[in-house]
Amino acid sequence: MATMTAAQKRDRARAEYDAFIKACPTNQLLDRISDKWVSLVVSALAPGPMRYSDLSRKIAGVSPKMLTQTLRSLERDGILVRTVTPSVPVRVDYELTPLGSSLALLLTAVKDWAESHFDEVHRARELYDTQPAG
Repeated sequence: MATMTAAQKRDRARAEYDAFIKACPTNQLLDRISDKWVSLVVSALAPGPMRYSDLSRKIAGVSPKMLTQTLRSLERDGILVRTVTPSVPVRVDYELTPLGSSLALLLTAVKDWAESHFDEVHRARELYDTQPAG
């Protein structure tokens, strides 16, 4: 059996990613990016950079703790960058990276779909709930 180079091993591992397997890193990434707060933060940042307070006002219902955790996880994953501008008070801006912008196209489309089709989903739920069980 021929030995593989490190690059070949990486290529093979990448080809073998399977998000349906719980232990697969892509499964964990899918779990992260499918989070409601991640979707809303990424969609909010799609038009351009925002400050923490602006994000907090735009995203109704997010707690300060959850917003901070979400921003940190997205920064760690390379989805956004945090820029601190020394001033009084200190200014902190969040902006999508190119990787984050590519994700924003998808998540914003899902958000837009939800906004456009909620009435249909609501009617389907009502119809389903009136049907006898079984």
